[in-house]
Amino acid sequence: MNVKELITQYAAGVRDFRGVNLNEANLRGVRLSEINLSGANLNIANLSGANLSRANLDRARLNVARLNAANLSGAKLNRALLNVANLIRADLGKAELVEALIMRAELVRAELSGANLTSANLTGTDLREATLRGANLSYCNLSEVNLRDAILTGAILEQVILSSADISRTDLSGANLRDAELSQANLNRANLSGADLHRANLRWVDLSGANLRWADLSQTKLSGANLIGADLSHANLVNTSLVHADLTQARLIDVEWGGADLTGAILTGTKLHGVSCYGLKTEGLVCDWLDLSPGGDRTQVLRLTPEKAQKFFNQTLPTIQVMVDSPYNLSSNLILAQMYEQIARVCPDLKQAPGVEVSARRTYLEFRVENNEQLFIVAYCAIFPFKDAESAKKHLLMLLEMLQSQSLETLGVSIHQQLRLISANVNRTIEQLRELSAQKQKFLSADDGFLHAYTHTVLTNSDKKTLDIYHHPFFGRRQSHSSYSNFQDNNYTGDWPENNENSDTVLPPIKSALQFIQDFFSSDLSPTLTSEK
Repeated sequence: MNVKELITQYAAGVRDFRGVNLNEANLRGVRLSEINLSGANLNIANLSGANLSRANLDRARLNVARLNAANLSGAKLNRALLNVANLIRADLGKAELVEALIMRAELVRAELSGANLTSANLTGTDLREATLRGANLSYCNLSEVNLRDAILTGAILEQVILSSADISRTDLSGANLRDAELSQANLNRANLSGADLHRANLRWVDLSGANLRWADLSQTKLSGANLIGADLSHANLVNTSLVHADLTQARLIDVEWGGADLTGAILTGTKLHGVSCYGLKTEGLVCDWLDLSPGGDRTQVLRLTPEKAQKFFNQTLPTIQVMVDSPYNLSSNLILAQMYEQIARVCPDLKQAPGVEVSARRTYLEFRVENNEQLFIVAYCAIFPFKDAESAKKHLLMLLEMLQSQSLETLGVSIHQQLRLISANVNRTIEQLRELSAQKQKFLSADDGFLHAYTHTVLTNSDKKTLDIYHHPFFGRRQSHSSYSNFQDNNYTGDWPENNENSDTVLPPIKSALQFIQDFFSSDLSPTLTSEK
């Protein structure tokens, strides 16, 4: 069949031309929408500007064909051969190209939004400035492709191969790149904000100046990656490998990176405000200075020696442990969960439920906080549901007052100012929780004894130093009474030791308290205020 016969029959209403041989045919500008050319031979054919919308070209051979500016929207090209084809500015919107071979083809400025290219092979293809919004490229081979300035917002690229590809300045915001292979790719200044790169391989990639805000990079391999000046604010870097990665002046504000491997990484000038540095691997890490300012504007610079860098990047997550002299049960769990839920509404510093360990006689509640400054506030929130709370509050306030009474020469101006701020925040939290007092009494009345049990509260700062802020005198002693019913009476004045004057004045030694405070406001790891820009 020749071109003239095909056009004549198509005009007469014929649509089925399966297996037709049109090798090297000139079909420039023809209108053949919804035609069936499945299995057809169209190698080296000229289909420039042709209208093949919704056409069936499954398994068709279109090698070296000219399809520039052609309309292939909604067309079926599953398992088609399009190697070295010219598809410049072609419209392939919502087309089906499953398992198609499109190697070394030209798709510059092509429209592929919503197209399905699952398992297609596009090795070495030129996709510069192409639009692939929401396209499905799962399991595709895109090795050595050129996607410079392309748009792939919301595209699905799960387990795709993009080794040695040029993806510079490409928009991949919100894209799914889970388990993708991107080793040695060029992602310079690419937009990957909100992208899912979980478990992807990004070894030795160029991500300099890239936008990775809110991206999921958990368990991602970034060994040897160039992340100079990249923006990773709010990104998930949990258990990510950053071995020998260059993060010079990168923006890591509010990232989560527990378990990340920073062995041999470069972090000089990195912006790290709001980041907890615990659970990291940091052997051989290089960092001369950090920008700890909230806006990343170098107004708070921390200078580091190798020793100080190791200390800074190997902090321990501060914790509050409340030991309760009573075993935990389902009733205790329900009451305590309800109380902490209400406390969290008033005090947002209480962000997480406590870890719970239970022995035959005792319960251990552990609260983790993001920084040392939150320890005293969350400690009061943690103890608030218990009958011991009033005595613990007195101890806490007296401890802070004792510390603030030390001379400026002993504490230093900076620590003295920060202690005043912490004390003010603690007092504000106490006032805020007063509105829960009536509710607390109801819970105490309904409690079977757990909230009336004696307690012991210990703080642990990021340097692993501990401080007792409250220890009931009867804690650890076998209680003689078999029931706590008497404690449910607010007027009870029996052997409850909080009525003992001495129980309210036993504070930790001033030397221990000072050491705890000085360690958690360690002056050699405090940022320097500067006007440097």
